[in-house]
Amino acid sequence: MKGLRTVLGLCFTWCLLGTLVGLACGASSAAFLFLLELVTRVRTAHPVLVYALPVAGLGIGLVYEHWGKTIRGGQNLIIDTIHSEGATIPLRMAPMVLLGTLLTHLFGGSAGREGTAVQMGASLADQIALRVGATGPLRRVLLAAGMAGGFGSVFGTPIAGLIFGLEVLSIGRLEYEALVPALVASVVGDAVTRALGIVHTPYPLLAPLALSPTVVLRLVLLGVAMGLVTIVFVELTHNLKAELERRVVRLPLRLFLGGVAVIALWKAFGTSDYLGLGVPTIVRAFTDPGLPRYAFAAKLLFTAVTLGAGFLGGEVTPLFFVGATLGSSFGAVMGLPLAFGAAMGLGAVFGAAANTPLALSVMVVELVGHAALPHIVIVTVIAYLVSGHRGIYPAQRLLRGKHGTTLAEPVRLRDLR
Repeated sequence: MKGLRTVLGLCFTWCLLGTLVGLACGASSAAFLFLLELVTRVRTAHPVLVYALPVAGLGIGLVYEHWGKTIRGGQNLIIDTIHSEGATIPLRMAPMVLLGTLLTHLFGGSAGREGTAVQMGASLADQIALRVGATGPLRRVLLAAGMAGGFGSVFGTPIAGLIFGLEVLSIGRLEYEALVPALVASVVGDAVTRALGIVHTPYPLLAPLALSPTVVLRLVLLGVAMGLVTIVFVELTHNLKAELERRVVRLPLRLFLGGVAVIALWKAFGTSDYLGLGVPTIVRAFTDPGLPRYAFAAKLLFTAVTLGAGFLGGEVTPLFFVGATLGSSFGAVMGLPLAFGAAMGLGAVFGAAANTPLALSVMVVELVGHAALPHIVIVTVIAYLVSGHRGIYPAQRLLRGKHGTTLAEPVRLRDLR
């Protein structure tokens, strides 16, 4: 009986704290999504705002240079904090990353929203941990719950959010100790966001596709293509960032130059399709065979320049764009239904780039229905293996090699470069 009371008491604590984290994540994600939709509509109605992106970058850089030095690591700071039990994540991370992301989108930077939601969620979760006196392992699970709650609530995919929070910290291990609080935070966060009136982007439900040997072969080839484009994105973004940091010491100037480069790309391509999130094009990839074959490469380039320069946001939605448009066109060439190729690519590129194949496989099922199984798992796992030991979060710990090797001690991805 004593053991049962201990377990019940621990579960009650986890559920209570997970609920608090979920409430904070859901409310912050709802506010963020509302404001993000607002600034996107403003920019779409007034494309001339894109010309001010370099000035916006200069302003963001000055603010972060003076008040954001301790939080510039973003999501990598959170991962490092969880692994090393670092100092409390400053509360100012939430409003600063929110404002920086909104300005990035208002003026046309190609970025996402996951990074912002996850950083806000973890920052708020750490403040809750501080106020309830949670330290050590309990603080670690609350931070993981904050990441789960932020991810699940901003996309409306609570189970994917749960798995993302457990999977993103390390390659080769799921953080099961955070299972209950991460589940509660993600489910509560999603419920709060919806209750506050946020409507997530609907995607077409997939029709069943029989898993014949020919279809499996096509899925494997699609997975290889997604893995290769992931390598290009990760390497291009990291190398651009490293080269800019080496050549241009001041962050405001790097952001200014990045803004100029985005404007140049915008004028060169002659379309606004590759600015901002790009959600309309992602949806089109499910039904429109007339999308440009190079759309995935254009969005990849816009995003690598935006994020490599230091603008704020995330990688998920731009990588959804890259994967969905490439999957739609490449899948159609191989005889896969348009919607099926788009759905497979949508999950596989980010699943490989973030080293979270399970979370993104589940996310696709939550978005387009159970007919995506087991196809999405095949494509995403292949992409994950092909992409190798690299990713968009250099602070991730490699505990076990993707091809079966066991490491003597954890290694950060950034130390492998």
